[in-house]
Amino acid sequence: MKVILNGCNGSMGQVVVQVIKRQEDIEVVAGIDRYPEAKSNDFPVYKSFSGLSFRGDLIMDFSRPEALGDILKYALETRTPVLIATTGHDERAKKSIEEAAEMIPIFMSSNLSLGINLLIKLVKQAAAFLGDAFDIEIIEKHHNKKVDAPSGTAITIARNINEVFDGAKEFIYGRQSKAQKRDSKEIGIHAIRGGTIVGEHTVIFAGQDEILEISHYAHSREIFAIGAIKAARFLINQNPGLYGMDDLVNNI
Repeated sequence: MKVILNGCNGSMGQVVVQVIKRQEDIEVVAGIDRYPEAKSNDFPVYKSFSGLSFRGDLIMDFSRPEALGDILKYALETRTPVLIATTGHDERAKKSIEEAAEMIPIFMSSNLSLGINLLIKLVKQAAAFLGDAFDIEIIEKHHNKKVDAPSGTAITIARNINEVFDGAKEFIYGRQSKAQKRDSKEIGIHAIRGGTIVGEHTVIFAGQDEILEISHYAHSREIFAIGAIKAARFLINQNPGLYGMDDLVNNI
């Protein structure tokens, strides 16, 4: 499988490059990056998709939300499947992804870790069992270079929990501006940024005299690269459509 890696010179992009080198059935044949000469790679790196003179089998995106337009334009013109691992897309961007997925296969996930997706299943079960008797808070921690807050994973967790309550919960991002007691319909979401924390997510269910916490800790970025490769192998054989981690997990 010949991969075009968008964001190849970023921290996550470089991890993906190294993990792919250890695979026998996949290779990076070109990179796209805002700073094409920032790293030494054994494949050509271009500043934009307009510089590409050949096609790949799949595009992996580990960059920034503002790159989406160029990615989808190239992918639609060449009918190339896209794996989107970038977070922070707004509703308009998500709509454009859904529209593009009508013509090409697209895999989108805020977190490619198999463990975090198991956490999502577990917290949904806990929410269904505990109901409104327990207050729900989500705490996420990441390194000091992460731009978006809260993390896309934290929002995904919250949205999945809210499905259990038919969308009745309200997301509260921090509490510094709320001089009032907590409402039972809230899901609190809190972001911590510091050092080199790869990624930590904890969901707290706080009830009367008891607390349940479900946590996931990422100790290296390699787990996301490994998940991306699994997703790429899955996506390359799919028809046009929008796919996610549930589709991958159910296919394992």
